[in-house]
Amino acid sequence: MSNLPYRIAFRKNLVFDNWRRITDNLQSMKPFDEFMQDVNADVDATLDALVPAADDEPTRLHEAIRWSLFAGGKRIRPGLVFAAGETFGADAKRLSRTAAAIEMIHTFSLIHDDLPAMDDDDLRRGKETCHRKFGEATAILAGDALQTLAFKALAEDDGLTPEIRVRLIAEIATASGTPTGMVAGQQLDLDAEGRTTTIDEIETIHSRKTGALITISAKAGAMIGGASEPEIAAIEQYASRVGLLFQITDDLLDVTGASETLGKTAGKDAAAEKATYPRHFGVEETRKLANAIRNDACDALATLNKDTSLLRALADRIVDRTN
Repeated sequence: MSNLPYRIAFRKNLVFDNWRRITDNLQSMKPFDEFMQDVNADVDATLDALVPAADDEPTRLHEAIRWSLFAGGKRIRPGLVFAAGETFGADAKRLSRTAAAIEMIHTFSLIHDDLPAMDDDDLRRGKETCHRKFGEATAILAGDALQTLAFKALAEDDGLTPEIRVRLIAEIATASGTPTGMVAGQQLDLDAEGRTTTIDEIETIHSRKTGALITISAKAGAMIGGASEPEIAAIEQYASRVGLLFQITDDLLDVTGASETLGKTAGKDAAAEKATYPRHFGVEETRKLANAIRNDACDALATLNKDTSLLRALADRIVDRTN
């Protein structure tokens, strides 16, 4: 894995691959946009039903939950649940609760990540961060509540078999926690601040902090769709590359984007001396790496005898994103 960046030099067809990717992306843009609009509408409706109303007591807590949950996020993780699930024939009714549960876990992580004890940010999704709006104590509780509500949603999903529910709960918990999940990645990220890191360390951090929850999103959709174990393995390989791709583009946008476009404070990674790909390779080499990893992700789908256009379009959208 450590030699991944250097594989770029051996990609004789990189220019052609990029041209093909851009052409395919333009051809599928409208259907993919419509797909994501449908996902957002479905997931938002499901979330609205699963979390307490803002006027339910304690109202301050529930207002904080909804402030962060409905702040206009990209819904990439639910998109992966739906894209992988639909690839294997699952309908929205079977996918909605799992997609919503993963979005709740993701939002809980953002609320806590923004706290003064961690990244200390004032802006998230173009709005005040939860702790700036409601105070640190309520923000911590809002994150705690979202995590528990997510697993409640999974446990009570009677549209899935008990076996699938138990497997989803176990694997989503693994991807969310420690030692190989999101929480572990956040700790490694904090530990790496201000010191020189190797590319292996950076990839380990990102594969856990960001990649683990993205990977289980696609894997969960495939599981719900009844994919075979070899098919799930191919989806997992694809999604692990997509997770890394998402973090690499996030690193790039922190360097090249503006706060107004990003919806969060730009330049925070450099200021905190975080372990990032641009810090290690520079911006241009990191861009090349992002394209190579996008191709790796789509190559992993080649063994599937399915229409994988949604999954490919999602990888394209991540590498081309501006926020």
